[in-house]
Amino acid sequence: MKKPEELRSHQWYGTDGLRSFSHRARTRQLGYLPEEHLGKPVIAILNTWSDINPCHVHLRDRAQAVKRGVWQAGGFPLEFPVATLSETYQKPTPMLYRNLLAMETEELLRSYPVDGAVLLGGCDKSTPALLMGAASADLPAVFVPAGPMLPGHWRGEVLGSGTDMWKYWDDKRAGLIGDCEMAELESGLARSPGHCMTMGTASTLTAAAEALGMTVPGASSIPAVDSGHDRMAAASGMRIVGLVREDLRPSAILTREAYEDAVATVLALGGSTNAVIHLIAMAGRSGVRLTLDDFDRVARTVPVLANLRPGGRYLMEDFHFAGGLPGFLTRLRDAGVLHLDRPTVAHGTLREQLAGALVHDEDVIRPLDNPLAAEGGVAVLRGNLCPDGAVIKHIAAEPRLLKHTGPAVVFDDYRTLQRTIDDPGLGITEDSVLVLRGSGPLGGPGMPEYGMLPLPGHLLRKGVRDMVRISDARMSGTSYGACVLHVAPESHVGGPLALVRTGDPITLDVEARTLRLEVEDAELERRRAQWQAPPPRYGRGYGALYQDQITQADTGCDFRFLARPGEVPEPYAG
Repeated sequence: MKKPEELRSHQWYGTDGLRSFSHRARTRQLGYLPEEHLGKPVIAILNTWSDINPCHVHLRDRAQAVKRGVWQAGGFPLEFPVATLSETYQKPTPMLYRNLLAMETEELLRSYPVDGAVLLGGCDKSTPALLMGAASADLPAVFVPAGPMLPGHWRGEVLGSGTDMWKYWDDKRAGLIGDCEMAELESGLARSPGHCMTMGTASTLTAAAEALGMTVPGASSIPAVDSGHDRMAAASGMRIVGLVREDLRPSAILTREAYEDAVATVLALGGSTNAVIHLIAMAGRSGVRLTLDDFDRVARTVPVLANLRPGGRYLMEDFHFAGGLPGFLTRLRDAGVLHLDRPTVAHGTLREQLAGALVHDEDVIRPLDNPLAAEGGVAVLRGNLCPDGAVIKHIAAEPRLLKHTGPAVVFDDYRTLQRTIDDPGLGITEDSVLVLRGSGPLGGPGMPEYGMLPLPGHLLRKGVRDMVRISDARMSGTSYGACVLHVAPESHVGGPLALVRTGDPITLDVEARTLRLEVEDAELERRRAQWQAPPPRYGRGYGALYQDQITQADTGCDFRFLARPGEVPEPYAG
């Protein structure tokens, strides 16, 4: 156990020099008594709350619960506001700013007199960003998930945010419902603070954080407005003080085994394709090389056991009361998938953490002999159209499309797609393959969630609800359909997607894990010789840094200078 003089914060507060005198004096200026903080672990609470982030709008209150826990355990809490990444409002996409929050997290923890951190987040990009920064800083840390919102309701139906938004928007375009119904849906779809309550990106990544061992048990599924969420936040505040005293850091928890377990968890949950990019980036910050091949290998060994939308029936509140992630992980434990002897922030081993965990509803959390799907919910594709890989959430697609050949209809950017998709002159049929390019990490910019390309209105009116769609974009984790995503390398850097022309046959074969452009190599080389790189989008600012440093989807879209190994010295506080 650490002694007070061994705490990192002691360098700021405990020496006899002028700077330490100044630090103590300024802490008095903040209104604190010496006995409130001297010799105690100083805990940073990094809070992504803001008035314009509905997923995090309750985190101001949760920070108070964390503080309560820190005080109870004998620590000294300090709240730090950090960037809020609102999936709803931030444009062109919060993915553009994930690495910015990761940088802010790392540098705040390194530059201030803190011994450990509690990370408050949950909306899609905030979870990986906070954990990437914490892994790089490598101070003891606990993650507090924002929690899912309450289920939506409309005319006797239970609604899932995102998933049912897409469904009913297509119904409106098909002429099945009108403005009055849509106005009611606006009021019924999102009823409380919290992130999406489907197994979208937010729930997928918070579940991954728990599977990695970075939360207290069961934290990821507690509804945001449940009193249990307050208690979980307080427990996290208490636990971080113990982690500091034990000097248990993310580097001891975020191991190769932990990331393999997180991958298995995500795939068995039928989780978001976005998790592929984020987990690869997070692992890279931990010095672990995770690849698309790891995802595909694990996907072939684990079934989908969570009956959750968009691939299944239920919502996150159902999952929570069915046993939450602890109950769910017992299924993977019994399948022999997990590494049970690795540590978590709450227990000496994952085995201890899962002792006593139960499943209470076997339709929500399926037994191994009755899976929702026989193999993991994401498939990795290879072929001449995606030499560095692409992904598809095939459990959320119509089965008839999982082996399909059709003529491409190509759109060079999302605005053009929106403007022209209903044009009968394009000759789009249900056998066509819609192709969107210019939407990757550089082209988007920021790889927006454009991947669930809208279907033409005339096909929607005929009852068509799915088509093969291919892009270098991402897709919301709440989305569904036969959407091939993350095509790498992206078209903006001259990837094969840049060479596709309308009318070219494209073959998707999910079982064979292939995506092919059925055009002769000589013709593709001729087109490549004619291709010209687009001009840079940004002349200055963060965007210029982004476009200079961003990597491709298959390697996690981190910044090169952040992903590379190297030592960073501790600041001198004297």
